[in-house]
This record gives sequence, structure tokens and C-alpha cells, in this order.
Amino acid sequence: MRRRGSARLRDERGSMAVEIVVLVPALLLVMSLVVALGRFTSTQGQVRAAARDAVRAATLERDAGSALSAARSAATATMPDGVTCDPARLDGPFVAGGTLTVTLRCEVSWAGLAPIGLHGSTTVTEQSSAPLDRYRRVGGA
Repeated sequence: MRRRGSARLRDERGSMAVEIVVLVPALLLVMSLVVALGRFTSTQGQVRAAARDAVRAATLERDAGSALSAARSAATATMPDGVTCDPARLDGPFVAGGTLTVTLRCEVSWAGLAPIGLHGSTTVTEQSSAPLDRYRRVGGA
């Protein structure tokens, strides 16, 4: 006497192995995409924070040359290892009541993500602005 369910079990034998063989590469691809997105988002946040720190440092100076130097120093000090950036750009009139803007342009490396088709790097550009105090002296003495 044979049970009806036993024939069905024999037909499905090995299907779990096939499912695993199909799902593992798909899961690895999804994990790699999550890593890539995390790397991009993290770098974008770090560049935004560096631009904010750089413009703040620039507004504390008394002349445009010192402001540019302070902005670049602050941006360099804030950047983590492995992030490559162009020197900070400082725009805006350096006059009492003026608004300074720092622009940072950095590269997000896709190193290690070639298996999912990501090669090289992507550019992240962030800006931050801050006003100069209207009642402070700027320029020479």
C-alpha cells in the first residue's frame, strides 16, 4: 500500500539545493549594492560636514586670504582617510554682512565592488554657506 504524499516528496527532492544555488548570488548582489549605497551616503555626509566646518572656520578670520587658508585646513582635517578631495573653494564677498560659501568636490571610490559592475569612482560635491558678522571688522587692522 502506497501513500499519496510519498510520490510528491520524491518529485520535490533536490529543489532546496536549486533554490539555494539561485538565491545565494542574488543575495550577494543585493548585499554588494547595499555596501555601495552605504559607502556613497557615508562619504556624502562626511563631505557635507567638512564643508560646514570649513565655512565656519573661514568666517572666524579677518581677511580673505586667511579665510581661504582656514577653510582648506579645516576641510582637510575633517576628511577621513581614503577620501580624495580637491582643495576647498571659497566664494562670496569677504565684507561685513557678506555670505561665504565653501564648495568641496570629492571622489567616492568603488574599490572592491567590481563584481557588481562598479569601477572607478563617483564625484560628490557639497556646499555650505555662512554669513560674516555684520558688526565685526574685516580686512586690514
